[in-house]
Amino acid sequence: MTDIAFFRLPDGRAWIGQGPFESLAQMPAGGGAFYVNDFDLTDPAPWKRPARLIPVAADTLAASAGWDGTQAPHINWAKPATEWFKMAFRRIRREVLAKRLEKMVPVLTERGTIVDGDPIRLLERVMAAPANTWGYGWVQGTRGFLGATPELLFRTQGRHAESMALAGTAKPGAQEAFLQDVKEIDEHEIVVRYLVDRFSRLGSVTTQPRGLCQAASLLHFQTNISVTLKAESDPDTLVRELHPTPAVGCLPREETWLQRLREYRAQLKVPGFFGSPFGFVEPGDSQLCHMIVAIRGISWIGQEVQLPSGCGIVGGSAFDHEWRELRLKRESVVSMLGL
Repeated sequence: MTDIAFFRLPDGRAWIGQGPFESLAQMPAGGGAFYVNDFDLTDPAPWKRPARLIPVAADTLAASAGWDGTQAPHINWAKPATEWFKMAFRRIRREVLAKRLEKMVPVLTERGTIVDGDPIRLLERVMAAPANTWGYGWVQGTRGFLGATPELLFRTQGRHAESMALAGTAKPGAQEAFLQDVKEIDEHEIVVRYLVDRFSRLGSVTTQPRGLCQAASLLHFQTNISVTLKAESDPDTLVRELHPTPAVGCLPREETWLQRLREYRAQLKVPGFFGSPFGFVEPGDSQLCHMIVAIRGISWIGQEVQLPSGCGIVGGSAFDHEWRELRLKRESVVSMLGL
């Protein structure tokens, strides 16, 4: 099977990149390349230029992805253990209540085993995901990850950039209570303040009023942000400036807390793709770059599958509420992927 990369925009346009891939340290002129890195940005050459880039639609996806008649996977899931996550939750909340930390996002990963079928077939479901999501995928031999995220890190072209704060979660039926939920509003506004502060160093920032985003079976607060940059956009610089946002990381974004976050992710065995930036620059001279946050997805190595979900711990967080939110997020991915 050919190694592939996949990206689908909310408007339905999508591309498959077929390997082998050339790894580059900077976004290439002429576009048509994917940005693939892990959460800790350990790849010094994250831009992956494919041997072939193919625009795809629902009816041409199979031929370009090359799944050769395989079936969608059947997965046996194991119930996630609570011990390590509960320990991380308590330690983070203690730091928050002591006002040393404003927010941190621990991640719980549910694991499963593929009984039969091939995960690459799940790209069909990603292609058909809700129109307010970005589809992504990266498959290298017997390992890979894919999903459909509602969270845009940024979109850039020339001196213009767009971003969003997406934080705070509820079930759609709970909209009235959600709109008045002080904890969820606080969690969201932390992300807004962070993005405005970071972007203000680079240009002039405009924010829209806080609104709602319904993505699949979940409801989120969303604040759209637009920026007029002082200089031509450089996606690599923006990634380093913004990632990780408090929607997937921590605040303050100081090395002490980032190291603590890395330790929690290691203890909880979080797959490296989760919460990482994943991007695509459209082919041609436009240099239109889309960079998303890789959430709402799964990863796999051989027959072993990982399904991560995260929650933001702030002053008003309660364990039972966060545990339920984690389950809702994983259930939304399972439903979206037809698993």
